[in-house]
Amino acid sequence: MRKPSFNETRRRILQYIHDFVEERGYAPTVRDILRGCGISSTAVVQHHLNILEREGCIDRDPKVFRSIQLPGRGNSVRVPLLGTIAAGEPITVPTAEVWRAEATETIQLTDDITDGKQVYALRVKGLSMIDALIDDGDIVLMQPANTADNGDMVAVWLKERQEVTLKKIYREPGKIRLQPANSQMTPIYVDPNEIDVQGKVVGVIRKM
Repeated sequence: MRKPSFNETRRRILQYIHDFVEERGYAPTVRDILRGCGISSTAVVQHHLNILEREGCIDRDPKVFRSIQLPGRGNSVRVPLLGTIAAGEPITVPTAEVWRAEATETIQLTDDITDGKQVYALRVKGLSMIDALIDDGDIVLMQPANTADNGDMVAVWLKERQEVTLKKIYREPGKIRLQPANSQMTPIYVDPNEIDVQGKVVGVIRKM
Protein backbone atom coordinates (compact mmCIF):
# COMPACT_ATOMS: atom_id res chain seq x y z
CA MET A 1 0.00 0.00 0.00
CA ARG A 2 1.44 3.36 -0.99
CA LYS A 3 1.97 6.07 1.56
CA PRO A 4 -0.83 8.70 1.66
CA SER A 5 0.09 11.88 -0.17
CA PHE A 6 -0.73 14.34 2.63
CA ASN A 7 -0.44 18.03 2.09
CA GLU A 8 -1.11 20.58 4.82
CA THR A 9 -4.79 21.03 3.85
CA ARG A 10 -5.49 17.30 3.98
CA ARG A 11 -3.68 16.99 7.30
CA ARG A 12 -5.83 19.82 8.66
CA ILE A 13 -9.04 18.22 7.34
CA LEU A 14 -8.18 14.84 8.82
CA GLN A 15 -7.36 16.36 12.20
CA TYR A 16 -10.58 18.38 12.10
CA ILE A 17 -12.63 15.24 11.36
CA HIS A 18 -10.90 13.38 14.20
CA ASP A 19 -11.49 16.20 16.71
CA PHE A 20 -15.10 16.72 15.58
CA VAL A 21 -15.99 13.03 15.97
CA GLU A 22 -14.21 12.78 19.32
CA GLU A 23 -16.15 15.75 20.67
CA ARG A 24 -19.60 15.05 19.22
CA GLY A 25 -19.76 11.35 18.35
CA TYR A 26 -20.85 11.96 14.76
CA ALA A 27 -19.12 13.12 11.60
CA PRO A 28 -18.87 16.66 10.25
CA THR A 29 -20.58 17.67 7.03
CA VAL A 30 -18.73 19.14 4.07
CA ARG A 31 -19.85 22.61 5.17
CA ASP A 32 -18.62 21.97 8.72
CA ILE A 33 -15.21 21.15 7.28
CA LEU A 34 -15.29 24.18 4.99
CA ARG A 35 -15.88 26.51 7.94
CA GLY A 36 -13.71 24.67 10.44
CA CYS A 37 -10.69 24.47 8.16
CA GLY A 38 -11.08 27.81 6.40
CA ILE A 39 -11.41 26.29 2.93
CA SER A 40 -12.70 28.40 0.06
CA SER A 41 -15.46 26.18 -1.37
CA THR A 42 -17.32 22.90 -0.92
CA ALA A 43 -15.81 21.68 -4.20
CA VAL A 44 -12.31 22.03 -2.72
CA VAL A 45 -13.40 20.13 0.40
CA GLN A 46 -14.87 17.35 -1.76
CA HIS A 47 -11.65 17.15 -3.77
CA HIS A 48 -9.57 16.59 -0.63
CA LEU A 49 -12.11 14.15 0.84
CA ASN A 50 -12.02 12.12 -2.38
CA ILE A 51 -8.24 11.85 -2.10
CA LEU A 52 -8.41 10.93 1.59
CA GLU A 53 -11.01 8.26 0.80
CA ARG A 54 -9.02 6.89 -2.14
CA GLU A 55 -5.94 6.57 0.05
CA GLY A 56 -7.80 4.78 2.84
CA CYS A 57 -7.71 7.59 5.40
CA ILE A 58 -11.51 7.88 5.61
CA ASP A 59 -14.58 5.89 4.58
CA ARG A 60 -17.79 7.43 3.23
CA ASP A 61 -21.24 6.41 2.05
CA PRO A 62 -22.75 8.99 -0.34
CA LYS A 63 -26.28 7.86 0.56
CA VAL A 64 -25.85 8.54 4.28
CA PHE A 65 -25.89 11.95 6.00
CA ARG A 66 -22.70 12.65 8.00
CA SER A 67 -21.19 9.35 6.86
CA ILE A 68 -17.46 10.13 7.11
CA GLN A 69 -15.71 7.47 9.20
CA LEU A 70 -12.16 7.10 10.40
CA PRO A 71 -11.04 3.48 9.86
CA GLY A 72 -10.34 1.61 13.09
CA ARG A 73 -12.26 4.03 15.30
CA GLY A 74 -14.88 1.58 16.56
CA ASN A 75 -18.31 0.67 15.31
CA SER A 76 -20.82 2.93 13.65
CA VAL A 77 -24.59 2.66 13.41
CA ARG A 78 -27.14 4.09 11.00
CA VAL A 79 -30.01 5.96 12.58
CA PRO A 80 -33.17 6.57 10.50
CA LEU A 81 -34.17 10.21 10.02
CA LEU A 82 -37.97 9.92 10.02
CA GLY A 83 -39.04 13.47 9.28
CA THR A 84 -39.77 16.79 11.01
CA ILE A 85 -41.12 17.66 14.44
CA ALA A 86 -42.38 21.05 15.57
CA ALA A 87 -40.62 22.90 18.35
CA GLY A 88 -43.06 25.78 18.41
CA GLU A 89 -46.75 25.66 17.67
CA PRO A 90 -47.60 22.06 16.75
CA ILE A 91 -47.75 21.22 13.06
CA THR A 92 -49.87 18.64 11.30
CA VAL A 93 -47.79 15.62 10.38
CA PRO A 94 -49.16 13.77 7.33
CA THR A 95 -47.98 10.18 7.43
CA ALA A 96 -47.01 10.13 3.77
CA GLU A 97 -44.94 13.32 3.90
CA VAL A 98 -43.37 13.96 7.28
CA TRP A 99 -43.84 11.33 9.97
CA ARG A 100 -42.80 8.35 7.88
CA ALA A 101 -42.74 4.72 8.87
CA GLU A 102 -39.67 4.26 6.67
CA ALA A 103 -36.69 6.57 6.67
CA THR A 104 -35.92 8.59 3.57
CA GLU A 105 -32.52 9.43 5.03
CA THR A 106 -30.13 7.97 7.59
CA ILE A 107 -27.48 9.46 9.86
CA GLN A 108 -24.28 7.63 10.70
CA LEU A 109 -23.23 7.82 14.37
CA THR A 110 -20.72 6.06 16.57
CA ASP A 111 -22.28 3.34 18.69
CA ASP A 112 -21.26 5.04 21.93
CA ILE A 113 -23.80 7.78 21.14
CA THR A 114 -26.72 5.35 20.82
CA ASP A 115 -25.40 3.16 23.68
CA GLY A 116 -26.99 0.10 22.10
CA LYS A 117 -30.49 1.62 22.22
CA GLN A 118 -33.01 1.70 19.40
CA VAL A 119 -32.88 5.31 18.29
CA TYR A 120 -34.49 7.37 15.52
CA ALA A 121 -33.93 10.98 14.47
CA LEU A 122 -36.20 13.94 13.75
CA ARG A 123 -35.35 17.33 12.29
CA VAL A 124 -36.60 20.21 14.47
CA LYS A 125 -38.78 23.00 13.09
CA GLY A 126 -39.24 26.05 15.33
CA LEU A 127 -37.67 27.78 18.30
CA SER A 128 -39.69 26.70 21.32
CA MET A 129 -36.81 24.60 22.71
CA ILE A 130 -34.07 27.17 22.08
CA ASP A 131 -33.31 27.62 25.82
CA ALA A 132 -32.59 23.89 25.91
CA LEU A 133 -30.03 24.50 23.12
CA ILE A 134 -32.23 22.96 20.44
CA ASP A 135 -32.46 25.31 17.47
CA ASP A 136 -34.49 25.35 14.27
CA GLY A 137 -32.87 22.86 11.87
CA ASP A 138 -31.16 20.78 14.57
CA ILE A 139 -31.71 17.02 14.69
CA VAL A 140 -32.94 15.32 17.86
CA LEU A 141 -32.22 11.67 18.59
CA MET A 142 -35.27 9.94 20.02
CA GLN A 143 -35.68 6.74 21.99
CA PRO A 144 -39.12 5.21 21.40
CA ALA A 145 -41.23 5.45 24.57
CA ASN A 146 -44.90 5.66 25.50
CA THR A 147 -44.34 6.98 29.03
CA ALA A 148 -42.21 9.81 30.41
CA ASP A 149 -41.25 11.37 33.73
CA ASN A 150 -41.89 15.00 34.64
CA GLY A 151 -39.33 17.21 32.93
CA ASP A 152 -38.52 14.75 30.13
CA MET A 153 -38.27 16.25 26.66
CA VAL A 154 -40.65 14.26 24.49
CA ALA A 155 -42.32 13.95 21.13
CA VAL A 156 -46.06 14.06 21.84
CA TRP A 157 -48.96 13.25 19.54
CA LEU A 158 -51.94 15.54 20.22
CA LYS A 159 -54.94 13.39 19.30
CA GLU A 160 -57.59 16.08 18.97
CA ARG A 161 -55.38 18.36 16.87
CA GLN A 162 -53.84 15.47 14.92
CA GLU A 163 -50.48 17.16 15.41
CA VAL A 164 -47.13 16.38 16.98
CA THR A 165 -44.89 18.63 19.03
CA LEU A 166 -41.60 18.60 20.92
CA LYS A 167 -41.89 19.85 24.51
CA LYS A 168 -41.03 19.08 28.13
CA ILE A 169 -43.84 17.18 29.82
CA TYR A 170 -45.28 17.82 33.29
CA ARG A 171 -48.26 16.12 34.93
CA GLU A 172 -50.53 18.42 36.93
CA PRO A 173 -53.89 17.71 38.60
CA GLY A 174 -56.29 16.74 35.82
CA LYS A 175 -54.09 17.94 32.97
CA ILE A 176 -50.78 17.69 31.17
CA ARG A 177 -48.55 20.73 30.72
CA LEU A 178 -46.36 20.72 27.61
CA GLN A 179 -43.73 23.29 28.42
CA PRO A 180 -41.58 25.05 25.81
CA ALA A 181 -37.98 25.95 26.68
CA ASN A 182 -38.42 29.49 25.43
CA SER A 183 -39.35 32.34 27.78
CA GLN A 184 -41.31 34.04 24.97
CA MET A 185 -43.72 31.12 24.55
CA THR A 186 -46.59 29.83 26.69
CA PRO A 187 -47.22 26.19 27.62
CA ILE A 188 -49.86 23.97 26.07
CA TYR A 189 -52.36 22.35 28.48
CA VAL A 190 -54.13 19.16 27.41
CA ASP A 191 -56.28 16.41 28.87
CA PRO A 192 -54.15 13.35 29.79
CA ASN A 193 -56.31 11.20 27.53
CA GLU A 194 -55.66 13.44 24.53
CA ILE A 195 -51.94 12.79 24.13
CA ASP A 196 -49.64 9.91 23.24
CA VAL A 197 -45.96 10.07 24.12
CA GLN A 198 -44.02 8.77 21.12
CA GLY A 199 -40.42 9.14 22.24
CA LYS A 200 -37.90 10.82 24.54
CA VAL A 201 -34.98 12.98 23.44
CA VAL A 202 -31.64 11.28 24.15
CA GLY A 203 -29.35 13.49 22.07
CA VAL A 204 -29.05 16.47 19.76
CA ILE A 205 -27.10 16.95 16.53
CA ARG A 206 -26.70 20.67 16.17
CA LYS A 207 -26.88 22.54 12.92
CA MET A 208 -23.54 24.19 12.23
